Amino acid sequence: MATKAKTSKSGSQGNTEKELKEQLKDNYKQYILLNGHEPSSIFLFMKELDLREDDFYKHYGSFHAIESSIWLDFINETVEVITSDPIYQDYSARERLLAFYYTLMERLKKDRSYVKFTVENNIKRPEILPQFLQKFRSRFLSYVEELIHEGLDKGEIVNRPVISKRYKDGLWLQLIFVINFWLKDDSANFENTDAAIEKSVNLAFEFMGEGPLEKVIDFAKFLYQNRWK
Repeated sequence: MATKAKTSKSGSQGNTEKELKEQLKDNYKQYILLNGHEPSSIFLFMKELDLREDDFYKHYGSFHAIESSIWLDFINETVEVITSDPIYQDYSARERLLAFYYTLMERLKKDRSYVKFTVENNIKRPEILPQFLQKFRSRFLSYVEELIHEGLDKGEIVNRPVISKRYKDGLWLQLIFVINFWLKDDSANFENTDAAIEKSVNLAFEFMGEGPLEKVIDFAKFLYQNRWK
């Protein structure tokens, strides 16, 4: 029998549309964590919330749509936080990407159990993109494309034939690496993840810019020292 998530039984009349949308996402995450699987049907999920089934369809067409919205929120909130800081405008492209990763990890930390469940149950191979990550990936690529453009203008990033067009794809794989590293990290306050972010971002900009090979060696040593058996 499914474990029922805690809800405020105010009914659909007591919710604004925005509040209802957030309630659906919050209770979906809670249901997943309590039961280890998604609800068997939208009807039963809404019944547990004392809401009508058609209230669900005002905002989402399926549970996949809720998952997609949750992950899109993660990245939208991250970009909003970092870009609202006046200091961000003075950052280099490298510093902006570091700020993005650090802020994203802080946001994901609030929903670590849900993130861990969805990643471990849906991402088996990084080259196969789950449906719930498609909008997340598109938003990320949009963000880094702007970042790369600014890096090219300021000379931080070198414009190379053919390769330059793949920079954003390399940063997407880097993001997946960072999230997976963080999910496996058992260091205090995820200090190893902070180190991994710094080293991987430095390495990325060495590849996209003009830098020494020492960064590759340093990062390889770090991964070897933090390998999992």
